[in-house]
Amino acid sequence: MTQMTEAKKGNITPEMKAVADSEKIDVEKIRAGVAKGTIVIPKNINRNTKAYGIGQGLTTKINANIGSSSKIEDIDLEVKKAKLAVEFGADAVMDLSTGPNLLEFRKAIMSEVDVPIGTVPMYEAGVITLNKGKEIIDMDEDDIFKAIENQAKEGVDFMTLHCGINKDVVTKLQDAKRVMGIVSRGGTFLASWILHNDEENPLFSRYDYLLELALEYDITLSLGDGLRPGCLSDATDTPQIQELVTLGTLVKRAQEAGVQTMVEGPGHVPLNQVKANMQIQKTLCHGAPFYVLGPIVTDLAPGYDHITGAIGGAIAASSGADFLCYVTPAEHLTLPSLEDVKEGVIASKIAAQAADVALGLDVAWDKERQMSQARRDFDWEAQFDLAFDKVKPRHYRNKCELDDDEMCAMCGEYCAVKIAKGDF
Repeated sequence: MTQMTEAKKGNITPEMKAVADSEKIDVEKIRAGVAKGTIVIPKNINRNTKAYGIGQGLTTKINANIGSSSKIEDIDLEVKKAKLAVEFGADAVMDLSTGPNLLEFRKAIMSEVDVPIGTVPMYEAGVITLNKGKEIIDMDEDDIFKAIENQAKEGVDFMTLHCGINKDVVTKLQDAKRVMGIVSRGGTFLASWILHNDEENPLFSRYDYLLELALEYDITLSLGDGLRPGCLSDATDTPQIQELVTLGTLVKRAQEAGVQTMVEGPGHVPLNQVKANMQIQKTLCHGAPFYVLGPIVTDLAPGYDHITGAIGGAIAASSGADFLCYVTPAEHLTLPSLEDVKEGVIASKIAAQAADVALGLDVAWDKERQMSQARRDFDWEAQFDLAFDKVKPRHYRNKCELDDDEMCAMCGEYCAVKIAKGDF
């Protein structure tokens, strides 16, 4: 049983009801969207967590990436990042750990947060391969599926799997003359494996077996964009679109099998191409929820990529994207700190809210109206409570040390709202 198989039967699950209540829409719309594949509810049958809906007609959701590397392993820090991300509004967390103790990291993170957890099983398969004293290009395909099954049994809710990288697209990529080539780690693992072994990508050739695993545990497949552009110069090129065409066929097969499926999107896209990218994905991938990193709309802002990602994210979400992967100030530079995680989540929340308002969603507009009324009434506590960051605005307000609650230090006694209070 999966959310999708139940929806196709006409059944409403507790998770669908919970999503409908949260989104303040008719539960039948949720059921119909799940049945059609335009909405997913990532929730492994082996994990009891809060249900979140991602997809058409719902509020834009946010994911926060955390995890160790082979150079930096601090389990307490990564758990704190996960909890902090959720505190500031992340709807999901992906554990991208690649260090030797990645199993321990994943279990600790899953036990501490009540949101869907995602992973990239190829990373675990890569660590297993290296621990055997072998190179990534000599990876055993059975180890890939063992990693997927083990994580499914643990309760992982959604998995990034680069099923769209096949021999055909890898061959054509060599002639594409990209500036950055492949920037996806999982994509690189598989492309290099294909070239070295002259074999087809196991996630592509054994896709039916993957669907069986996903069906058994209700894993939401997040079909990875292994050939996503890593810089603006490579955006919307032939390899990216060719992979997306392949993913569209795989989405259809998953939906027919009753497996919930999302598609991941480009990371670096010029502003004028963002909307087109969203429309292309929705058309080619049968309306499956679109999960995008950013997108980052300029490559010139290292240290500020949470801002470039928020700009791209707002355009993307208002044009069809359903799930935004946050970008932190540390992107392209190092592992994010706690403060970086906070800044990344808030930047993405701003983008999501701006998009939801533009889309006319009632739940988004309700919050905007509440903030407007609080400002009109000089209700500072209500303003702080509605803010994405409830601490920072309070800090600025207290720093003024004003003895009049009906003014701020910007306008003082010349406050337009105070002067015209009750007149208009």
